[in-house]
Amino acid sequence: AADHPVVRLVLEYRQLSKLKGTYVDALPALIEPATGRIHTRFNQTGAATGRLSSSDPNLQNIPIKTDLGREIRAAFVPREGWKLIVADYSQIELRLLAHFSRDPVLLEAFRTGEDIHTRTAAEVLNVPPLLITREQRNRAKAVNFGIVYGISPFGLAAQLGISRKEAEVYIANYFARYAGVRTFIDETIAQVRSSGITRTLLGRERPIPDMNSRNPNARGFAERTAVNSPLQGTAADLIKLAMITIDRELRGRQARLLLQVHDELVLEAAPEEAEEVAALVKRTMEQVYPLEVPLLVDTGIGDNWRDAK
Repeated sequence: AADHPVVRLVLEYRQLSKLKGTYVDALPALIEPATGRIHTRFNQTGAATGRLSSSDPNLQNIPIKTDLGREIRAAFVPREGWKLIVADYSQIELRLLAHFSRDPVLLEAFRTGEDIHTRTAAEVLNVPPLLITREQRNRAKAVNFGIVYGISPFGLAAQLGISRKEAEVYIANYFARYAGVRTFIDETIAQVRSSGITRTLLGRERPIPDMNSRNPNARGFAERTAVNSPLQGTAADLIKLAMITIDRELRGRQARLLLQVHDELVLEAAPEEAEEVAALVKRTMEQVYPLEVPLLVDTGIGDNWRDAK
């Protein structure tokens, strides 16, 4: 039924209607006449993980996953004649998982610059990396990110369109190859069950109240939160540290920081300093804190947000 042309048209209509109502119609009305810009509010304590949140309007949820959605980003432009710079941490939570878990396979993959999703597919399927197909890599990608968020065999099966048994085997094979990750998860859950709090790498604490709940759903959610919070929370801490340094380094330059979207920074710069500023931002973000694996930042320069990404 999902392949029926009418169903596809209805889904496309819903997507277009959502984009039109939420962005195309709404955002231009929010432009401040005095500046010609949209001004959001950033909330320092709005998210339990420590991430910044954005409101009035939320500029952290501008679409990127679909081709149509990305077109909305083309409407976000710098001042006339200037350039937008986008700098984005690459797989920071997986790199932090390697740091926290000290898993030797993860550490080696990130230290040698391997594609982590291809490496995971090769490890789990016992196939040489050069023979991994795009579909196999995509499955490994879902597992890599799913592990961070405590994905279940049922959830992985639904996401990949495979049987639950296949998903169980895939997850079991993952933990067989990345035993350090299994140990990190188990030890983190045990520690938080005892103390009731998680800590980021920089020591910021978050209480997790339901670790000993009699409700299995509440307890399971708490366990997943206990594992993910140090990763997502540390990522939030590190980009905030980088933002402070970048703001300081930009004094005396024309360039300015405009927006933070979790692992991504958006800046504007005069064309003559755009390359220099992009290099400064990349260097600052990558060197923000010493880890067991290198941090990697992708940067782009463009005339609008879509083209700079």
